[in-house]
Amino acid sequence: MTERDVLPRAELTAKLTRDPQLFLVAEVDQEIAGVLLGTYDGRRGMILRLAVDPAHRRRGLATMLVAEIEKRFQALGCPRVNLLVLPQDTAALGFWQALGYLPQPDVLCSKPMGVNPSR
Repeated sequence: MTERDVLPRAELTAKLTRDPQLFLVAEVDQEIAGVLLGTYDGRRGMILRLAVDPAHRRRGLATMLVAEIEKRFQALGCPRVNLLVLPQDTAALGFWQALGYLPQPDVLCSKPMGVNPSR
């Protein structure tokens, strides 16, 4: 697991308070096999995280999770969904492109706000 894979508990709690219907969990044999974390600000949907346990990959779970979140975004009236893919992650980029998500020329800018999300 890398630092980018870890979501602080306080961040997850805040997200679940805001729009819990956009946090999806796939279970196989009563074990978590995959998760998708989405959010909607009233203007755009955002897929923040998609992860499938390596033991359950290549079985369509990620595609099913994306199809379900897209249905939920549509039910909210969401006109567009965005997501970020690391440029070196060609497998992820290929996955998203196969589902109709196309790269855009936008540049991600980020600024830490000095708030400790674990508090």
